[in-house]
Amino acid sequence: MATLDGQKVKLFTLSANRKLAQEISEYTKIPLSNCEVKRFADGEIGVNIEETVRGHHVFIVQPTHPPVNENLMELLIMIDAVKRASAKSVNVLMPYYGYSRQDRKSASRQPISAKLVANLLETAGASRVISMDLHAGQIQGFFDIPIDNFVAMPILVEYFTEKCKGQDVVIVSPDHGGAVRARRMGNAMNAPIAIIDKSRPKDNEVEMLGIVGDVSGKTAIIIDDLIDTAGTIASASHALKAAGAKDVYVACTHPIFSGPAIERINESAIKELVCTNTIELSEDKQSEKITQLSVSKLLGQGILNIIMDKPLSALFETRDQQNKST
Repeated sequence: MATLDGQKVKLFTLSANRKLAQEISEYTKIPLSNCEVKRFADGEIGVNIEETVRGHHVFIVQPTHPPVNENLMELLIMIDAVKRASAKSVNVLMPYYGYSRQDRKSASRQPISAKLVANLLETAGASRVISMDLHAGQIQGFFDIPIDNFVAMPILVEYFTEKCKGQDVVIVSPDHGGAVRARRMGNAMNAPIAIIDKSRPKDNEVEMLGIVGDVSGKTAIIIDDLIDTAGTIASASHALKAAGAKDVYVACTHPIFSGPAIERINESAIKELVCTNTIELSEDKQSEKITQLSVSKLLGQGILNIIMDKPLSALFETRDQQNKST
């Protein structure tokens, strides 16, 4: 147990990303509490909390990446367990929010699964949700409890500012929908932006139509919130090189890397793909082209600020923005 600012606090992790939870624990000096996750013979999930949580502010680390349903169900069961054990508050650290791409109806008779997940978290007993780079910002409006949508942009900007020092950089959005994200990174790095004009004939299939903006002779950095099968970025990297880009880098928050993603990345024109550790990469999802940056300090400081009733706004800013506000 840890006591911070007079508050009793406990930090738990489930199965999805124990490494990130350990890093958060080391940063915050809040030890990881003991919790056993078990599977019954029929596949049902059970949890056993091996210490009291009564009157504690409980933080649970569990992104809901693949296997999405397993990780989500673990989380719901754990929330229910600590709520029934009289925790003072139940704070969910869900760096990757599963089902976030189903945030609206794009055709008749489709669900809005991101809203359903929000309902499930609240019904289970969550007091607060902490996530990172939600695929759609409006997901925050699906909740009637506090939700903090942290951004990886400051971490990525710091890395590429040092990496590309002295180079002529252009920030590239892989589609029109990501133009705002590219503009934010471009403003932070004092770089212009370009946009890939693409169509998507089917799910996980991409057709490149052209590039809006000048990339010739420049170091191109493609920025996106997540990478799933890597079809978009692989095609975009070849299109950028064909348009005269000097080097092509990719930056993203969530490395899902489904199916042929690693093969596509390795065979692409991408020089380096930089992502965060919101999702822990298994051995079969490793590549010499992939660099992971940790979000443990960002999330850890968020926990500390929440416990001590300090504002979170400064954690959403790049260093340049912080310097301008002081």
